[in-house]
Amino acid sequence: MKQKISTNKAPAAIGPYSQAVKAGDFLYISGQIPLCPATGKIVGETTAEQAEQVFKNLSAILAEAGMTFDNVVKATVLLADIADFGAVNEVYAKYLNGETLPARAAFAVKALPAGALVEIEMVAYDG
Repeated sequence: MKQKISTNKAPAAIGPYSQAVKAGDFLYISGQIPLCPATGKIVGETTAEQAEQVFKNLSAILAEAGMTFDNVVKATVLLADIADFGAVNEVYAKYLNGETLPARAAFAVKALPAGALVEIEMVAYDG
């Protein structure tokens, strides 16, 4: 059985998808870009500033599902410029810093929605 997870504390989906879907003990969070939930506008000019907003959005979705970053088992980071890898890692490490860190992939992409510099999707487990 799958369940749609949605909160107004994170930006609404800007396409035909859910913020997150819970399937059994797993939560699949759609890629989050640095949109302010209230305005729908990009927050931050630098990649690090944008990453902070992305993590706020991810945190809100995790909370709506009764989870935290400790539940995250996989993350995918998409960057408009791979040179920003280190800046995003610094922000990432503030939120994901437990004994068992999630598996992760990071990619540079040609462009991200709304001109964002960073997008992150996650899979969390509550078992």
